[in-house]
Amino acid sequence: MNVTIQLTIDQVVDLIQQIPPKEKIAILTTLSEQAYAGEAERMKDAESKIRQVCIERGVDWDSMTEDERLYFINDIVHEDRECNQ
Repeated sequence: MNVTIQLTIDQVVDLIQQIPPKEKIAILTTLSEQAYAGEAERMKDAESKIRQVCIERGVDWDSMTEDERLYFINDIVHEDRECNQ
């Protein structure tokens, strides 16, 4: 039988404060790795999508400078309105 306990963030922090420092480090390391893995996956997905948009618009993402990329993204985000007014 699985039981789920719902805790507030403060309660979780209080629990973690009660364990020895090495275990705290292990918990934080594990949580950090999991968060990074999720972020890396989202970034990979976003990069794939932006590359597809570039192909559709005849633009080469890899040959763009950082400023060109920022301008391109800004243009996409605001394509429903004119930005240069």
